[in-house]
Amino acid sequence: MKKLLTITASVLASLSISFNVLASENGVHLDHADTDINDQKSLQNGAQLFMDYCSGCHSISFMRYNRIAKDLNISNADVKKNLMFSGSKLGDKVVSSMTEKGAETWFGTTPPDLSLVARSKGTDWIYTYLRSFYADKSRPFGVNNKVLVNASMPDVLWELKKNKSAEDFNQDVRDVTNFLDYVGEPAKLVRVDLGYKVMGFLFILLILAYLMKKEYWKDVKYGNWRAKD
Repeated sequence: MKKLLTITASVLASLSISFNVLASENGVHLDHADTDINDQKSLQNGAQLFMDYCSGCHSISFMRYNRIAKDLNISNADVKKNLMFSGSKLGDKVVSSMTEKGAETWFGTTPPDLSLVARSKGTDWIYTYLRSFYADKSRPFGVNNKVLVNASMPDVLWELKKNKSAEDFNQDVRDVTNFLDYVGEPAKLVRVDLGYKVMGFLFILLILAYLMKKEYWKDVKYGNWRAKD
């Protein structure tokens, strides 16, 4: 068991080092996203921002509108009004209305599905990426990105950056990142909560088991128990 834990720790450390090396190839430090998928207000705002600024190009096809409504505690009426813009139904997957041909014409490539981006890239990567656009007249959209150099994506959040304080803008980006973290594993909302409950139950069980052990062994300790002949 000890050997298995050592090997696992070594693998995780290697993966962490490799990721950090890849992230720092361009001299970029990934800022901590500090997301919390239990923050419903953040998830709701992140869902709204994603639909407003990202869903025109990017799909999250592993999700359905009714699942988002249920998990994020949003009424079906509000989902239809604020999150659905393409005539979809509540049971439909969240997919972009952009055609592959249109994407190739405008961007030179098809924008990736973002269902698992938080799991493949990490929330710190997303958070830093969305905040790392800068002016570059040599690029088709006039911007470049420090994290992903020569990215085909324009700075879709430029209006928020312009009209909000740095603190509020960072919070909006954090909310979008938080939403994508939820999308990558919706079951985490249940799994994490259940995990805390299980750990609490095991802690109480440990106390009861310890007290029972003391009760059973007190006769042995004080010499009141004797083995049968």
